[in-house]
Amino acid sequence: MKKPEMHVFLKPKLKDPVFVGGLPGYGDVGRTSAGMLIEHVKAKKFAEIYSPNLPEYVIVKDDGICHLPRYEFYYNSVGKPNLIILIGDAQPDMNEVRAHYELCGLVVEFAKNLGCKRFITLGGFPTLKWEKKVYVAATSRKLATSIAEKGGGAVYREGRIIGATGLILGLAKAQNLRGECILGVTSGHTSDRRAARSVFDYLKNVLKIG
Repeated sequence: MKKPEMHVFLKPKLKDPVFVGGLPGYGDVGRTSAGMLIEHVKAKKFAEIYSPNLPEYVIVKDDGICHLPRYEFYYNSVGKPNLIILIGDAQPDMNEVRAHYELCGLVVEFAKNLGCKRFITLGGFPTLKWEKKVYVAATSRKLATSIAEKGGGAVYREGRIIGATGLILGLAKAQNLRGECILGVTSGHTSDRRAARSVFDYLKNVLKIG
């Protein structure tokens, strides 16, 4: 494998889908909250991405079967809005800048071709002490203020959003697509389900998912 490989099992029929992405990062908040969403809406997997820039190991499941690290796409076409959900096992090394751009660009282009005009990313906001608080950022000031008011969060000001959580947002904006980011406060680098639950609940309010 010399470059990222996209494996598509089927092309779902979707109406104005919203992209939601959560990958491993601070407190594993993004991945965990995306997993909660997949379970909540009973989304089905329809595509995968494998890349030589993901870590050099295999993941072994409970049944003893292994697979390479990958990004997985799920969809739900039943509720409103229709959803495309991205979840993954890992991200490229932070020093592999080109790899991050390549993978995130592939993700944005794939979702855009399926009709996504709105991109939401999920992640963690690292602090020394945990608190039930959510920060938001967006591709415009009006949008950031709007989603902060809807969910009761705070606008994230003067900082950086590292990895795919931020880069997908930036690449979406570069194509004049709507982008939003929801960050849950987390105090650790281990899986933080409290922060993930805060992000998941916030996302349900923003998307008006029952």
